[in-house]
Amino acid sequence: MFSLFTRARRARLGRLTGPLYVYAVAEEFVLLYAVYALLFADHGLSVAQIASLFMLWSGVGLVVSVPAGALADVVPRRYLLAAAPVFAGAAFSLWLLFPGYAVYALGFVLWGAGGALSSGALEALVHDDLSWRGAAERYARVMGVTRALGVAAVGAATLAAVPVMAWGGYAAVGVVSVAVCGVCALAGLALPENRPPAPGAGAEASGGAVPAGAHRPHHPSAPAQAGADPEEEPATPAEYVAALRAGVREARRDRRVRGAIVLLVVVTSFWGMLDEYVPLLVSGHGVSAAGVPAVLAVVWAGVTLGGLSAGVLARLPVRVFAVLLGAAGVAVAAGAVLGGVPGWVLLGAGFGVCQAASVVADARLQERITGRSRATVTSVAGLGTDLVTTAAYPLYVVVFAVSGHGWAFAVFAVPYLVAACVVGRGGRRSVAVPG
Repeated sequence: MFSLFTRARRARLGRLTGPLYVYAVAEEFVLLYAVYALLFADHGLSVAQIASLFMLWSGVGLVVSVPAGALADVVPRRYLLAAAPVFAGAAFSLWLLFPGYAVYALGFVLWGAGGALSSGALEALVHDDLSWRGAAERYARVMGVTRALGVAAVGAATLAAVPVMAWGGYAAVGVVSVAVCGVCALAGLALPENRPPAPGAGAEASGGAVPAGAHRPHHPSAPAQAGADPEEEPATPAEYVAALRAGVREARRDRRVRGAIVLLVVVTSFWGMLDEYVPLLVSGHGVSAAGVPAVLAVVWAGVTLGGLSAGVLARLPVRVFAVLLGAAGVAVAAGAVLGGVPGWVLLGAGFGVCQAASVVADARLQERITGRSRATVTSVAGLGTDLVTTAAYPLYVVVFAVSGHGWAFAVFAVPYLVAACVVGRGGRRSVAVPG
């Protein structure tokens, strides 16, 4: 039975979800996303130079993500989440003020580093705060809504970029984008940060609250210390290294955690990569340039609905989840090959289930992490996702050269059938909800 104090915590769940949902929207409602490649081209960059910028951006994320995740285990995570959009806003400002290849490259370094600051930090903050409130089972639902809002914000920003670009050009698009980054940073600062005490920490029956960064242990295996102020007692290099090692060790040695990481990487990587090629797939089926946005809206709607349904999917038995995951792979493959209205609906439905499955796989990972380096472990999964996605891009090009976009989508949907078979052997327990 929940104590009165725990019930009060659950009743104040909006204290977390309010700023979290604002953060999710502001993080993705960046009008510059739709036109920054055009900005580069209009300032004389070649296709090869633009591609090199994207590679630099990806490389920074790969190198910095896990170290940044460890940082989120020894300093208040909301500060890192607030800093991430500041880095992005600084990058966009530099691009507009000092256009040129070198400055564009510097901007991508800043943007990549900012993205790395949130690597694992957001998921860890949300899970620990929900656990502190006695509501860990709501993680999949909360993060599903968060991801759905992000997808909706991307679509809205793409549509909004058209009139803003027509009215004020790149300058207007850039100013709005930088302003939204500021809103995102403020939302990050408004996030609560409460971590449950470690087992055996001797928390009081009234709840043992460890609020807003005051949780920082001297070592990842040490119990939380209520009342410590991280600003008065900053993290030391030794504590940072200990957090990094503890997180990497748990990711490598704990079989259950390792399996959850593999599932998250597989479920997240391939549909995320295929999503980048949807416009080319649609165009290859004979849809005019003017009609492509309508098809993309159908796919975005499916992904958004998938995020909203993640909480329901998390409560399903494992074998039902496996069936849906396999059906998603079939829907993606069939939709891409068929094209037309039925095909686009199937593709959107398949991507929607993949989105929900990604959230559920993340919830499964969060449930299995037992150490104090939650953000580090989560960032390891993020690194794995980035590596697989990066490796999949050139493979897609090879498959496309042989078979075209439709069958290339079908080939890269096969991992979902394999994952479904593996997950289906896990029994009848719900996928991600504890208990």
